[in-house]
Amino acid sequence: MTDDLPFSQASENNKTAILDVFSRHLGDKDSVLELAGGTGQHAVFFAGLFTYLNWQSSDIPSNVASLNLRISAAELENLPPAIALDVNDKPWACASYDAIFTANSLHIMSADSVESLFSEVSKHITEGGLLCIYGPFKYGGEFTTESNANFDLWLKERDPRSGVRDFEWVNGLAQDAGLKLLEDNAMPANNQMLIWQKASA
Repeated sequence: MTDDLPFSQASENNKTAILDVFSRHLGDKDSVLELAGGTGQHAVFFAGLFTYLNWQSSDIPSNVASLNLRISAAELENLPPAIALDVNDKPWACASYDAIFTANSLHIMSADSVESLFSEVSKHITEGGLLCIYGPFKYGGEFTTESNANFDLWLKERDPRSGVRDFEWVNGLAQDAGLKLLEDNAMPANNQMLIWQKASA
């Protein structure tokens, strides 16, 4: 029963808004690597709609079994079992993909882990491929809303290494990795959907 599977209300709330962005960008893609797949709700939802895409979800080793509960239950041909991938374990033991996607993860990771992600991510995106990141960001060092400022305090109380990231810092890491910002989309609940593209050789 799907009622018994791990569930994230945030994933349920944001999937349609993310779909609107994906619908503009994934039409000519064949494969996606999802980082920090969590409950598997995004993987099942998007793989079920983009049936021509091979959707490879992943998470840190301790979360993979939980992630695979929903993926296994979905029985989608284009959604294989999730793989273990910790952004800090370099080099990443995975293939290259036409797009890499992660949602609500950068503010959970430490800053060092975010840097590790960007040091590896371009190596696993095909030429002309995309990096798609969903979540809250600060701009010019300022929170976009009071609720995001409160969220940042809550995050830091749980783990001082976490927190809402500065867009300019993250975009600088992306540029250093050879990625060019294509879009910065305002999303529901004070989040953004950032799309970068890897330059063709």
